[in-house]
Amino acid sequence: MKTVVSILFLTILGFASFSQTKQKKQMETIVLVHGAWSDVSAWDATIPLLKSKGYEVIAVNLPGHGRDTTSFAGIDFQSYVKIVESAIGDRKNVLLLGHSMAGLIISQVAEEIPGQIKELIYLAAYLPKNGESLLSLAQQDAGSHTGKYLTIDKEHGAAIIAKDGIIDVFAADAPINVQAYLIATWKTEPLAPLASPVTLTEANFGSVKKAYIYTVNDHAISYAFQQIMVKGSNIAQTFELKSGHTPFFSIPGLLSETIIKASK
Repeated sequence: MKTVVSILFLTILGFASFSQTKQKKQMETIVLVHGAWSDVSAWDATIPLLKSKGYEVIAVNLPGHGRDTTSFAGIDFQSYVKIVESAIGDRKNVLLLGHSMAGLIISQVAEEIPGQIKELIYLAAYLPKNGESLLSLAQQDAGSHTGKYLTIDKEHGAAIIAKDGIIDVFAADAPINVQAYLIATWKTEPLAPLASPVTLTEANFGSVKKAYIYTVNDHAISYAFQQIMVKGSNIAQTFELKSGHTPFFSIPGLLSETIIKASK
């Protein structure tokens, strides 16, 4: 009898272990990349919501952002690309999401490691063609409010948004406490990556599935310009959020639901 019980216990234990292994193998990875004048903390409300649905979530902090003190002189566009690729490591079937400026970053990552990316998800993001940079795209957006608050400091290699424009451009519909936090912790942005063009090919970047999440009330990248970029691309599916540029602050629950829909 003891032998039978032992065999039954080991069978159950083995089945449970197999189920856990299978579940772990099936868990999809979402990599989140923040935009300019931002940092990894932007995703604080979104990460637990995605994890609760069974996703592995990796949020990347770009050099020179948040608590990272890398000198602007040592930061270029490829610095961003490499840190995202490092976060992905050897994972396959990655859902790679980029907000705002990070649309260019995730596009370049997909060009360099297309076999590891299941889908690119653009959230209120720049969607480039080969040879375009953030600055070249931004100059085409007549509806953006960014330009009237932007100053370029070439001496220090920095792009600066005036404090009185932070809320208007980036967080008009964010909670008041978030708005206050943004103003108190605001930093300048490394300039060099903003002017760097992407190098994209149909064979690599063009082969990766793409989705776009529009932000209808956006003052940083206007809804009209988001539509223009999507119209000239091979986006497989689109979604709309009635929010400003930072839905991870204003509607994190709805954003998380939309990200999950886009990943299907």
